[in-house]
Amino acid sequence: MTGELRPGAKAPTFTLPRDGGGTISLADFAGRKLVLYFYPRADTPGCTKEAIDFSRLKAAFGKAGTEILGVSADAVPAQDKFKTKHKLAIALGSDETHRTLEAYGVWQEKSMYGRKFMGVVRATFLIGPDQRIAQIWPKVAVTGHAEEVLTAAKAQ
Repeated sequence: MTGELRPGAKAPTFTLPRDGGGTISLADFAGRKLVLYFYPRADTPGCTKEAIDFSRLKAAFGKAGTEILGVSADAVPAQDKFKTKHKLAIALGSDETHRTLEAYGVWQEKSMYGRKFMGVVRATFLIGPDQRIAQIWPKVAVTGHAEEVLTAAKAQ
């Protein structure tokens, strides 16, 4: 799923438009750990639960020296609406070009109701302060995921 990306590999660099305007890049997190999680679509049930769970644990991640960034192919206005509606405390990046999604191997063919289409596979990467991948969760089940990632972040 994640192609050549393995724990220990250098995380692909990115600069993305972000919620609230401006950009956010991997370089912004140098010297700190980053939970980079990819989600299929803003304001859908699973993605909403995941974003709320990460937001709820933001302070605990902060104590572990870890920032959180959620990324989807949604446009910034959709990200802003999602963040406001659910009072999300985490940063959201928009990758309408799919370049970052492809670099991390999460833009893939999916199937629903017999129809095939390209979309974002829910996956999470824990990136160390050295900007190397510390851990990968390639196919995420939302329930309990944020807690599991927090445990890993604390252990790094």
